[in-house]
Amino acid sequence: MSTVTFDTLKFVKTLEASGIENNQAEAIAAAYRDAANDQQLVTKIDLQLELAPIKAELQVMKWMSGLILGGIIALILKSFF
Repeated sequence: MSTVTFDTLKFVKTLEASGIENNQAEAIAAAYRDAANDQQLVTKIDLQLELAPIKAELQVMKWMSGLILGGIIALILKSFF
């Protein structure tokens, strides 16, 4: 799991610039930081590991459907020629 860095000082300064008092801005920044830390983010590697079996099954299904289609075409051609 990856972590996301969060600049609380910059966040507090932005809130203060918009007119929010310092103690309220710090409380909002702390609440946001705590909420963001509880999230579980999915990385690209996590997705690749989870999707690898599905990709393999799809590849097998493509080959099987190709073989079936080839067999059907062969039967159709055999019945007409």
